[in-house]
Amino acid sequence: MDNTFRLIIAQLNARAGDLAGNAKKVRKAFKTAQDLNANYIAFPEMFLIGYQVGDLVRKPAFVKEVMCLVQELAVEFQTGPSVGLGAPYFDGKDLFNAYYILRKGKIETVVRKHFLPNDNEFDEKRLFSEGAISGPYNIDGVKIGSPICEDAWHPDVCEAQVESGAEIFIVPNGSPYSRDKREARLQAMISRVVETNIPLVYLNMVGGQDDQGFDGMSFVLNPKGEIALQMPAYDEVVQKIDFEKRGDKWFAMSGPIEKLPDQQELDYRTMLETLKDYVKKTGFEKVLLGLSGGIDSALVAAIAVDALGSKNVRCVMLPSEFTSESSLSDARAVAQNLDCSLNTIPISEPKTAVNMALRGLFQDKEIDVTEENIQSRLRGLLLMAMSNKFGEMLLTTGNKSEVAVGYSTIYGDMSGGYNPLKDLYKTKVFEISRWRNLNHRSWMLGSNGVIIPETILTKAPTAELRDNQKDQDSLPDYEVLDAILMAFIDDEKSVAEIVKMGFDRKIVKDIEDLIYKSEYKRYQSAPGTKLSGRAFWLDRRYPIANKWRDNS
Repeated sequence: MDNTFRLIIAQLNARAGDLAGNAKKVRKAFKTAQDLNANYIAFPEMFLIGYQVGDLVRKPAFVKEVMCLVQELAVEFQTGPSVGLGAPYFDGKDLFNAYYILRKGKIETVVRKHFLPNDNEFDEKRLFSEGAISGPYNIDGVKIGSPICEDAWHPDVCEAQVESGAEIFIVPNGSPYSRDKREARLQAMISRVVETNIPLVYLNMVGGQDDQGFDGMSFVLNPKGEIALQMPAYDEVVQKIDFEKRGDKWFAMSGPIEKLPDQQELDYRTMLETLKDYVKKTGFEKVLLGLSGGIDSALVAAIAVDALGSKNVRCVMLPSEFTSESSLSDARAVAQNLDCSLNTIPISEPKTAVNMALRGLFQDKEIDVTEENIQSRLRGLLLMAMSNKFGEMLLTTGNKSEVAVGYSTIYGDMSGGYNPLKDLYKTKVFEISRWRNLNHRSWMLGSNGVIIPETILTKAPTAELRDNQKDQDSLPDYEVLDAILMAFIDDEKSVAEIVKMGFDRKIVKDIEDLIYKSEYKRYQSAPGTKLSGRAFWLDRRYPIANKWRDNS
């Protein structure tokens, strides 16, 4: 056995269900590893099928095709480095989340995931069987342990593999982004390294899949927990890392140490990458959105242009008699700053036609929110018509505060295919917008400089569905609303606990009622980027018909 070992880390973007496309990436990365005389190339968890694919993995025809493809790849890779590849494995009775070791033309080992996460966005106990703890496998004389993702968060699997002779850990992951997770990952992996005194490679995938952003940021730790290699966020990278044996221990040689983004930048990048991949992976090239002159649509427009380029983003103003001149000029300024097309379609005539059609039925009724919702639904209708005609995906622009309390019109401004702001509270919308005005990165396709005018950042939020309307006519100030929402949704605090934080009990109870009453809207809302540990959809599942309220 040599005293050196060369590993290639393939931090790549898989597409769910695209077996041919993912296999093409595997072949290309394998050729790179071959050219670099590597001993081993490792891919992320479930890379061959994409992650997560949900119940697609329960289709026997799908799993059969996947396993045949793994066999084909194994035969192709007769010479060159060994390959670690994530894919499902069916043993004739049970289905496993597995990691295949391909070596010298055959499948040499199949590692089965032991600990199956079953919280937040993960539902693996429903999909897979629990595998026995696997021992290490041999690559050119080096014993490699590969706890799969969740397995490395528990000491049991790593300790068992070391007791069986593992000398290096290579941990394949499909770990989606949420705030502060990077530090949690690092501390968990440092714990495994300190406990076992062997180096560890944490390999994560990149890219967007539906609501989830896989942020990469793969890293390598040496036995005392020092970082030997830090890979970037969200970029596809095929990276070489060499190990050297000193005495009876392996150590990673120093590699590139990428500077990682702060939380605001990661939030923005996650919204950008999930939008970009959702659009492209669902077969679209272009998007459109209603540009109101408010901050939410301005930020979505900026994200869209940074993700797809200005030529692929259409902005549409849909003014009524309640739309202020300042809103129109602000919308024009955003479109000009982003260098994207801007269409204007007044809704006054369609609104008059609808009111005339309903006049006989509504003549004895007071004007109320019904007439406001008609305006929003007319805008949704016109935008969806443009989406159909031009083949452009409609983006919706409601932030998490609005989504939480139902401050949006179903079949109106909620219409659309994707919502980048779905997990971003209104106060965070302002923070991220200011951040974008001050920052530009190489991965942004939009221009440098101020994108969102100060007039948008400082004016009172309004839906402009009636004269002099302001959001705070029916909602508390967003600083108060968001603090209460975070306590309710993110921290699951009781009414009594939130009141003890200093908030008025009536306001707290009113917001609680709005949250529960709006569940039916969220069930019908567009998917959107997950940023927190309590995003709407998979992280938080409540009944629509729900009588219970907290009387504490």
